[in-house]
Amino acid sequence: MTATAATLRRPRHNRVIGGVCAGIAARFGLAPLTVRLLFLASCLLPGPQFLVYLALWVLLPQES
Repeated sequence: MTATAATLRRPRHNRVIGGVCAGIAARFGLAPLTVRLLFLASCLLPGPQFLVYLALWVLLPQES
């Protein structure tokens, strides 16, 4: 596992809105599109998914 995959950070590249899904994908070794599709599918279920996304957008540091 590389050093960049060991931490959860929002990347400067491959961002769509806030880079949260791309950061999660990099952390777990998944494709960003896969994480984005999973997030969109989870929005069909009841729960605070959108609020969690906004919180991660604010709390996750930028990749340096």
